[in-house]
Amino acid sequence: MKSVNRDELAQFLAKELQVNCFRDYCPNGVQVEGRSTIKHIVSGVTASLALLEKAVEMQADAILVHHGYFWRGEDMRVIGQKQRRLKLLLENDISLFAYHLPLDNHAELGNNIGLARRLGLTADGRFGENDLAWLGTVDDKAVTTLADLALHIELKLGRKPLLIGDPAAAVGRVAWCTGAAQNMLDQAITAGASVYLSGEISEPTVHLARESGVAYIACGHHATERFGVQSLGAFIADTFGVQHSFVDIDNPV
Repeated sequence: MKSVNRDELAQFLAKELQVNCFRDYCPNGVQVEGRSTIKHIVSGVTASLALLEKAVEMQADAILVHHGYFWRGEDMRVIGQKQRRLKLLLENDISLFAYHLPLDNHAELGNNIGLARRLGLTADGRFGENDLAWLGTVDDKAVTTLADLALHIELKLGRKPLLIGDPAAAVGRVAWCTGAAQNMLDQAITAGASVYLSGEISEPTVHLARESGVAYIACGHHATERFGVQSLGAFIADTFGVQHSFVDIDNPV
């Protein structure tokens, strides 16, 4: 089994994901520094205690996630659950790599392209800051109504989505952005979408969808963001010859 230097990997990923192009809510890159030599990377959506414990069990040298730590506006004190998570990483000398918006955005390894491949969506446009959201069509000709699309999503993601809109309406143009991007619905409307897919839904989103006539489908935050870290982990393994293991910690949200 080959290895890669921690700092070399961080520099490589910073360039590949163009992390300096994004105004993000958290630091992208190495958030917790562990041993310098990495042979085994465990990836997961969120750096929860359950993922960390599994990585320790699997003797990982580094953990790669989409949702890491040190979010803008959070309590800066290292107490409570934050202390327990950081202590586990530091005691086991495991590095934590986290990539948020840069991983959503990436054209080949990101969450949005991963969701598109999973659902059979073809993109022909992008919109929003950093062109973060995508716009296109459904490949499956049997998916003609919003009810068809909701069922298609349920079968592909293993989670029943919440549809706000007329189930009998035609699918038309589809826009999507994974995770908690419900606040981009108004931009999807302007971009000409007939339906917008994201992970979460908030109370105002329902009213905007109803009033605009542009449907909204909440597909699950976790369910829509399982793809980026898997693709990025596999890419690292192919590039450097290290071991990569994806661990899916179930999350119904």
